[in-house]
Amino acid sequence: MVQITYVDAAGTARSVKGEVGSTVMETAIRNNVPGIDAECGGACACATCHVYVGEDWAEAVGPAEPMEQDMLDFASDVRPTSRLSCQIRLKPELDGLTITTPARQG
Repeated sequence: MVQITYVDAAGTARSVKGEVGSTVMETAIRNNVPGIDAECGGACACATCHVYVGEDWAEAVGPAEPMEQDMLDFASDVRPTSRLSCQIRLKPELDGLTITTPARQG
């Protein structure tokens, strides 16, 4: 299991455990974490699971692939550490990952 801390736009933090191999989005949905809408269900076909990766985690998470970068064009308030949470697969090295959700999705 990998621990992820989701911080919402108001600063409220929620720490949950996710299974290795699942995604940051799937883990949020399973644990009722607010701020991630995931309208396409993780198909990388929308930008409603947009998150900001903690700066100290950006290298471990890695950069967005071209398809994800294209979808981020539809997200609000994109930043250098913006990612789609459906595209971040959990691995043991991400234990302790911090994710922030934007004030609004899409």
